[in-house]
Order: sequence, then structure tokens, then C-alpha cells
Amino acid sequence: MSIITIAEAAELSKKSQKTIRRAVAAGKLKSTKIQNKTRIDKRDFDEWLQKGCCSTEEQDKNCIRNDEVNWIDISDEWKKDGWKNKKDRNGYNFIDLFSGAGGLSCGMVMAGFNPIASVEIMPQAVETYKYNFIEQKNFKEEVETRDIRTKEVKEKLYESVKNKKVDVIVGGFPCQGFSMAGYRVVDDPRNSLYKEMKEIVEKLQPEVVVMENVEGLRSMLNGKVEEMIIDDYKKIGYEINLTVLNSANYGVPQFRKRVIFIGNRVGKKNYHPKALYNESNYVTLGEAISKFMYIPENKEINHQFTRHTEAMKKRLAAVPEGKSLYKNYSDSWKKSPWDKPSCTIKENHGGTNIHPKLARCMTARELAALQSFPDDFIFKGTKKWQLVQIGNAVPPLLGKAVGLSVKKMLDSDK
Repeated sequence: MSIITIAEAAELSKKSQKTIRRAVAAGKLKSTKIQNKTRIDKRDFDEWLQKGCCSTEEQDKNCIRNDEVNWIDISDEWKKDGWKNKKDRNGYNFIDLFSGAGGLSCGMVMAGFNPIASVEIMPQAVETYKYNFIEQKNFKEEVETRDIRTKEVKEKLYESVKNKKVDVIVGGFPCQGFSMAGYRVVDDPRNSLYKEMKEIVEKLQPEVVVMENVEGLRSMLNGKVEEMIIDDYKKIGYEINLTVLNSANYGVPQFRKRVIFIGNRVGKKNYHPKALYNESNYVTLGEAISKFMYIPENKEINHQFTRHTEAMKKRLAAVPEGKSLYKNYSDSWKKSPWDKPSCTIKENHGGTNIHPKLARCMTARELAALQSFPDDFIFKGTKKWQLVQIGNAVPPLLGKAVGLSVKKMLDSDK
């Protein structure tokens, strides 16, 4: 019996390691665990290959429904910034569920919205949120580490906003429970977070709900997860429209695609923002981080250097732009081109994005800039947790674009 690794399967099939892992997760390609590492019987691999079962992007697209999108021009309000100027705030209130460090909240504030409550379970992210929104911007909301699944947390949330109008609820619920290997969507306990958000929306009845998630959610269970979300919200009175937005189209110096669900219960059109940038004028990696190139290390602003040996520095300097240090990695240890938007910043290897001009990895401050966070947005916790928060965040400028399209919906007549 011949056993092969994920990397070997990818090389033999001329597919990415991500494709192989997805086939394994979906149960299409048999595998086993040997010393806690995924291994594949070569006979199972050959059988899978002969069946043409590779889960390619093209096949995934066949699972995705055609979007009905109401695009709206937000360019007339793009220069406004409620994060910097109180006069640009619009009076609408929002709650952020699964807020993380506050990337989507920051974007909503940029669009003029007022945060009145947030829920997040990661202590380091809560510390970051509290520092930036409460201590620095003086928003009046109670912020603490909270588990959205508990009855006490829900009751405390409802109590904190009972005398306030909740115009919008936003949230990027985790999607790990929507298994690629089976169809028991509703019964999976990990999906409780999705159901908790829906329960809070049903209770508080905001005019608008915004949900953000990874693009891959669209093809989960052959599109059934997406259909379930639309149907579940329709049952509680919300008509949903969704599409995939690329952050680079809204001034984020990074290619980062996210599916954005927008729904309302008041009979209005759900608007998505028209692109503001394209290939001819994308904000580049170099434009975002050049200002940090020669400033000294400064822990106070999250500009903390990784310690590399001289040998590693030479190896990092030799990596061509657009390539990775290691053959079997795609985004990890990657050196994105200086004159293009960055590859997607990810929490699991955010600290290994190689600087295109300097022989080191990029700092948390530089990665935050690639996520479009304002320079005065400070991340708390150790460097490890700063990188996790940054990689998990919704880019604020993407949040701003979505927020402005929601504002135009709220401002419109029925």
C-alpha cells in the first residue's frame, strides 16, 4: 500500500493543496490520520482522480445562484468619515455581533453610524474594541467579553439597548458548522452562532441586517447553506440580497473577497455599493505601507519587528515578488508585489507576509494598513493576538462602503 501526503496529491493532480483539503473535507477523497497528519492511500487517490472529482473553482461556481443585486453609487459620500469627524455621523444606530477587534464597526462608524452595542468572546479583541471605541472615540456602549450563546448575555444586550432605536444589526457569524461532508445543517451544534444571531435579529427587529462571510460559504453543501440563510430570514420578515464584494474595489490595498448579505423588513430595496476602484487605480501595497518603511520599531503603535537570523534575512530578500519562500505554500511566507494590492491577510499566518523591499516580515501595523485600519487604531494583546485580530477583521473601508449603501437605503422612501 502506497501512502501520499496532501502536498504530493496536489502535485500529482496539478491542483492546489486547498483543493485537495476541500475534497478530503467533503468526503470525496478518502484519507486517514497517521500521527495526526492527513495521509491518502494512492489507490483511493487514483480512483478519485479518474472520477474527475476535483472540486475546482469552476465546479464551485455551478453551485452558486445568480445574484439579484441593486447596485448604488456611493461616490458622492465617500469622502465623509465619521471616524475622524463627528459632523459626518448620520444618527443611525447599529449593533455589531461577533465584532472581533472592530473592523466592521470601524467601517460603519466611517460611514456615519453610531455603535450602541457589540458582542465578542475573544478577550484580546474586546480589549482592542474597548480601547478604540470607548476610550478613544467616547462611544457610549457597554463592552465586555461575552458569549452570545448564553441567555444572560442576550438579556443584558436587550436591556442595554431597550431605550434606543436599533436601525441595523451587523455580524460575521462563524461558518465552520456548515459541514462540507454532510447535510445535517440545522442539527450541527456549531451552527448555534448563526442561530443566535438570527434570534437576536428577530427579537430586536432592526430595519436592516448585514451579514458578512467568506466567499466559500456560497458553495457549501452545493449552495444549500446560502439558501437556508435566505429562507430563514424570510420567515422572520427580512428580504435578503447578497453578492460577493472585493475589498480592493473600495480602496483596500488588498485582494479580499467576502459575501455580503443585506436584508430589510420594511419593503425597501437592498443596496450594494458600486465599485469605486478597479485595475487602473487600485490602492497598492506600496502606497499603504511605504510610510512605515524607515520609522524605528515602536511597540506602542503595533510596529514590532520579527527577529530574523542573518541567514533568514538573505533568504527573505531573495524571494521574488509574487512568490513564497516555501514551494508548498501559496499565501504564507509570500512576498506580495509592491505595485499591486496585497494577497489576502489571514490570521493563521499573518505574521509571515514578507515585506517587498526590506529583509523582514511585515509588522502588525503594516498588516493593519493593508486591512485599511486607520493609523490611530491600536491593537491590544501580544503580537500573536494582534495578528489574529487583524487577519480575522473585516477591512474597515469595505465596511464603510457597505454602510454607505445601507444609509442610502434607510434614507430612501419605500
